Amino acid sequence: MTQDSNETIRQAWHQFCDDLKDSGDLIFRDGIPDNEITRATGMRLLARNIALAMQFEMENNDPQFPELLHYFDPLRKQGGDNTDAHYSGAPINGQDFYRIRGYRGNAQYFAITILEDGNTPWGGGVVNTRLGKELVVGDDGHFELLIGPEQPADFNSQKTNWMQTSAASYRITFRQFFADWFNEKPMDANIERIGQDNQTPLFTAEALSKGLKKTSHWVNWSSTYWADMIDKWKVTPNKFMSYGELEKNKIDFTPGGAPIIAYWKIPVDEVLILRVTPPTADYWAVEFGNYWWETMDYRYRFSSTNCHHARLEKDGELLIIISHADIGAKNWLDPCGHEEGYITYRWIGSDHYPKPTAEQLTIKALEKNYPELIGKISEQQRTEDMLERRAGIRQRFKS
Repeated sequence: MTQDSNETIRQAWHQFCDDLKDSGDLIFRDGIPDNEITRATGMRLLARNIALAMQFEMENNDPQFPELLHYFDPLRKQGGDNTDAHYSGAPINGQDFYRIRGYRGNAQYFAITILEDGNTPWGGGVVNTRLGKELVVGDDGHFELLIGPEQPADFNSQKTNWMQTSAASYRITFRQFFADWFNEKPMDANIERIGQDNQTPLFTAEALSKGLKKTSHWVNWSSTYWADMIDKWKVTPNKFMSYGELEKNKIDFTPGGAPIIAYWKIPVDEVLILRVTPPTADYWAVEFGNYWWETMDYRYRFSSTNCHHARLEKDGELLIIISHADIGAKNWLDPCGHEEGYITYRWIGSDHYPKPTAEQLTIKALEKNYPELIGKISEQQRTEDMLERRAGIRQRFKS
């Protein structure tokens, strides 16, 4: 080892640590909710996403040697992750051919996107999409997917799936959204570049330096990007709007229906009532998170509902109540100590996308005006519901 390489490694680490330290300034910028829980979860967000950034920018960023790895889980979140979801993906390029094969699973919603790099931390435009219902799957539940710049001459559409890449393609993403967490099983698949070498290149001081620099940049960029985005919703609380209504940059979107999002502010002595009649859809869900676009702790808190979990009214209406205390509402969302954050409705595969109405009032006003909404679910039922959800989470993430 040379003195030059020693100095490169030392300086790479020092710069990495300094960059991460500077990223912490985001948590204290003007406009951030000025309370302990928002500051603390913001700093935790930065720490959590170091590992995700390293995965994207150093550990799994070589399209010559791709691995199909998951993005988010209960301990690593960003960008309005779906509580029902398992997101995974791999680096690719637009010149090589790849084979992905394995067990499809039976998540209610399943989609594959191929995307190009772009002006957001999550890339740019989507160049190809395949929904689960369009996927050729064998009787044993397994599938094979080929991707590349042109269709292979021996391609058999009865047995194999094919997706074309563009010259600028850089990632493939798999989305699985689980409605019934306990009974729907996740995909188990792997990727290989066709003609792949057996050995990866040796790791060098230069590779470390470049990887750490890209990692710290992505941590700062992604966290700042989503904080800037949520501020666009923050100016009009309780008003539901889609990403496309506020932002023109292309991003790795969920095929089948753009989510609609609102910012909420709920003091401890108030509640928010949200009403909407869900449309007929392939899948729908309601997600709930904090200022930093992280879903709440769905391992131990009720922070979402969907087309399987929700308890609808007799007329088909979905009525959600957000309150800091559990008042026994049928569809209760727990702010987990936060007084500000976001809520997202996803209607996927629907012919229309209704926006909920919002009514905010004090707890006393709720008790006076809507006593019929209180005390519908017992503590025992809450416990049973949570135990089933936790079992589904362990299955989804194989933990």
